[in-house]
Amino acid sequence: MNSKPLSRWQQTIERNPAHSQWYIERFKAMAAEGRDLVGEARLVDAMVGRGSTILDAGCGPGRHAHYLHERGHTVVGIDLDPALIAAAEADAPGPRYVVGDLYDVVLPDDVPSSYDLVFSAGNVMGFLHPDTRRPVLANIAGWLADDGRAVIGFGAGRGYDFAEFVADARSVGLEPESLFSSWDLRPLQDDSTFLVAVLHRA
Repeated sequence: MNSKPLSRWQQTIERNPAHSQWYIERFKAMAAEGRDLVGEARLVDAMVGRGSTILDAGCGPGRHAHYLHERGHTVVGIDLDPALIAAAEADAPGPRYVVGDLYDVVLPDDVPSSYDLVFSAGNVMGFLHPDTRRPVLANIAGWLADDGRAVIGFGAGRGYDFAEFVADARSVGLEPESLFSSWDLRPLQDDSTFLVAVLHRA
C-alpha cells in the first residue's frame, strides 16, 4: 500500500475527475483570446544560454516547455497528472514529457541527469502536501548542474508562507539569490502576494 500523502492537486482530481480537462480547456481558451501565457518562460529563456538543459517541474499541458523547446533548449517536463502530460504531448510537442510526482520521480535514462535551470511555475509549490515540500525541493537541488539555478514562483494564500519556503529551500541546500514579487521581476515587498525565487545550490 502506498502511504505517500496526496497533493492538493490529486485531492482535487479525486473529488472532481473532470478538473484536469477543465484546466486544459481553460488555458486553450485564454490562448485563443490572445492572452500572454508564456511570461514565465520568457524569463527562463533570458536566464540561460542558447541550447541549455531546462527542466519544467510541474509542466502542466506544456506551454512553457514548448516555448523553451522552440528556442533551442533541451527541455524535460514533469507532471503527476497523466491527462496534463497527454495534452502536452498532443498540443505542445518537442520537449520530453514524463508522468511523475516531483516527490519521488526517477528521471528516465534518455533525459539529462542535470540541468542548467529548473523552474516551477503555475503555483506548483502551493499544491504540494506539506510533508513533501522539502523532499521536492531537495530533488530540484539534486537536478541542478553545479552552476545551475532554480526559479520557483507561487502565490500567497495557498498554505505555504514565503518565509517558510525560503527556510525549507535553505534546509536542502538551495540558497536564494534574488526574491521578486512577479515574473517580470518587480521587487518583493512585505505585502506582496506572489513570490518568484531565484536560487542556486549552496
